[in-house]
Amino acid sequence: MTFEPDDAKPRLAQPWWRRVLGWRPKISLSGVWNTLVPKGRWKRLAFVLLLIPVLYYGGGGLWLHNIDDRPDFEAQNVQPGESRAVAIAAALITREVDDHHWTPMDPFFLPGAWLDNMPNYQAGIMKALARFAVEMRDQLARSRGSSPQDPDLDRAAARLNADPKQWVWTPSMSIWPSVTATSQYRDGRAALITYNKRLAVNQASFERRADNLQAFLERVATDIGSTSAQIDRHIHDHGGDLLDFYADNLFYANKGQLYAYYMLLKELGNDYQGVLRERDLTGPWTQLMETFRTAATLQPWVVVNGAADSQFLPSHLVAQGFYLLRARTQLREVADILRK
Repeated sequence: MTFEPDDAKPRLAQPWWRRVLGWRPKISLSGVWNTLVPKGRWKRLAFVLLLIPVLYYGGGGLWLHNIDDRPDFEAQNVQPGESRAVAIAAALITREVDDHHWTPMDPFFLPGAWLDNMPNYQAGIMKALARFAVEMRDQLARSRGSSPQDPDLDRAAARLNADPKQWVWTPSMSIWPSVTATSQYRDGRAALITYNKRLAVNQASFERRADNLQAFLERVATDIGSTSAQIDRHIHDHGGDLLDFYADNLFYANKGQLYAYYMLLKELGNDYQGVLRERDLTGPWTQLMETFRTAATLQPWVVVNGAADSQFLPSHLVAQGFYLLRARTQLREVADILRK
C-alpha cells in the first residue's frame, strides 16, 4: 500500500476572469461539419454551391433574354383623333420596361446585368423614342416657331432622355440615390398617353403638314448618319479582329434604334397618309419602310466583324451599315419631295 506525500500542494481555484479567457468549446467545428456533412459528401455540397450561381445567372439571363423585333407589333385601342405614332411610342415603352423587363440598369446581383445584346438593343430603342419625343415637342406639335411647347410633350422629352443605366444608386453617375430610368420612362409614357387623349378631344396640337414631316425625316436621317459613322469607325479599327467583344454591342444598339424608327415611321405614315397621297409618295414611302424593316430585323446567331473583303468571315456590321445608309438615302429623297 502506498500513500501520497502529505506535503503535496493543493490546487488553488483560478480567478473567474482567467477561467473566462481560457474557455474553449468542447465540440470542435470539424465535428459539427462531419455531423452535418457526412464524410465523402462534401464534394457534392461544393458542386451544389457552385451550381446555384450558374443556374441563377445563366438560367435567369436566358429567361430574361428577348430581342423583340416583331415588325407587326401594334399599339392597341388607339382612339380616333389620336396620333398612332405617339401611341406606338407609348406601347414600345410598356413592352420593353414592363413586359420584357428593363435590363440596362440591372445591378450586378441580378441576372440581367450579365446579358449583353438585350441591354444594348433596349437602349437603342429608347434612344430613338427620346429623339421622337423631342421632335414632337419642338416641331410636330407646334403650328409655328413662336407657338408654346406642349407641357406633356415637354415632360415626355425630359423623361425619355434619362440614362438607360440609371438605377436607384449608380456610383458612376452620382454618389446619392436617384430616380431609376424605368420610373422616368414610365412617367414619360404617361405624359405621351395624356397628350394623345387631349389630342383626341382637340385640346392639343398635332400639325399634319408636309413641312413638319419633312423636318422630322431629316432629323432621323441625321441621327442614323451619325450611327453609320460609328459603324465605319469600328470596322476601320477592328474589322477582321479574331476576338471582338464590342461588335455585337454596337450591332444591337443600332438594331434597336432602327427598329424603333421603323415602328414610328410606319405609324407616321398613317398619321400623314393625306400628305403622302397628295404628294404621290405612297410608292417611295413603301420602299422606305421595306428598307427599314430589313435593317431592323437582321438578327444573326453570332455577330461577326470580319474584314470587309474577307473570303470566309462575314461582316454583319457592313451588312447593317448598307441597309442603314440605303434608308438614309431614301429618307432624303422623300424629304426632298415634301419640300417642293
